[in-house]
Amino acid sequence: MCLAIPTKIISIQGNYAYAKTMGVGQKINIQLIENPMPGDFVLLHAGFAIEKINQEEYNFLNLTLNEMIKDDE
Repeated sequence: MCLAIPTKIISIQGNYAYAKTMGVGQKINIQLIENPMPGDFVLLHAGFAIEKINQEEYNFLNLTLNEMIKDDE
């Protein structure tokens, strides 16, 4: 099973972006999505942004993941 994590692009430099995933900053590859912009929400898998999502989807997925993590503790 593969899991993609909702992520927000903060800044872009070439084919990479600095992004925040659940509060953690990281460098991600953005070559697989069209016209990435700072402020975009994406699904991240294995360091690659694989799909743009809207803010409603981003919020829902973040809430769901946080609930899963809390239930697992």
